[in-house]
Amino acid sequence: MHVRHVPSTSTPAPAEAVTGSAWITSLAVPGGASRTRVDRVQFAPGARTRWHRHPLGQVLVVTEGTGYVQRRGGPAQLIRPGDTVRVDAGEWHWHGATDTTPMTHLAIEELPADGTPTELGEPVGDAEAAAVPAVTRTLVLEQPLPAPRVFDHFEARRITIAPHHSPGLHIHNGPVFGSIETGSAVYRIEGEPESVLTPGDVFYEPESTRIARFDALEDGVTFLAWFPAGPGETPQLIPLGH
Repeated sequence: MHVRHVPSTSTPAPAEAVTGSAWITSLAVPGGASRTRVDRVQFAPGARTRWHRHPLGQVLVVTEGTGYVQRRGGPAQLIRPGDTVRVDAGEWHWHGATDTTPMTHLAIEELPADGTPTELGEPVGDAEAAAVPAVTRTLVLEQPLPAPRVFDHFEARRITIAPHHSPGLHIHNGPVFGSIETGSAVYRIEGEPESVLTPGDVFYEPESTRIARFDALEDGVTFLAWFPAGPGETPQLIPLGH
């Protein structure tokens, strides 16, 4: 085993590979039988790679910000923290930040034994960049509700649960809609299979439904929760014990 501490400084990305400003931090280099390289790449707003392709492909894991990725012949796709992109071997593609936000991702790549390098193509053209939508709208949850109910206000709360903490078995006195921002949690409605919620995932807790688990994992969890409420109601979590 070898521990390699992360360098305190990053290296500017080569000008021939990137349009705009980007920085690379080497996290893991090939050694011994391993030919795997891991870099952290930070793109300033508007920065993007040229068209390029990798002999053995590449995996990107978005850790911060918002960006785009596009394969040749396909549409540009918005990517956010927690998203993973698997690029096939020899597939022409580009990736980078949106025009208004930075973006950071991990780049994981196996290097060929014969030393074949990444092949660079042309810069992303103005027409191609213009094809990236300035605004995207993605339906992440469409939830039918039970019998009609009067709501006259709602609360939006940002909730953080510490690592390995659980609120225990509970119900809410109204419906709850939520979206994970950071971290992860084990989620289970009583009587149903459990799942792991990660950044970008959404959930719905029906009114008075027994929530068996909302257990933060080792990284804790922070989420936005929306609580519709009726006249005179205050949204509440009601513990039920174990």
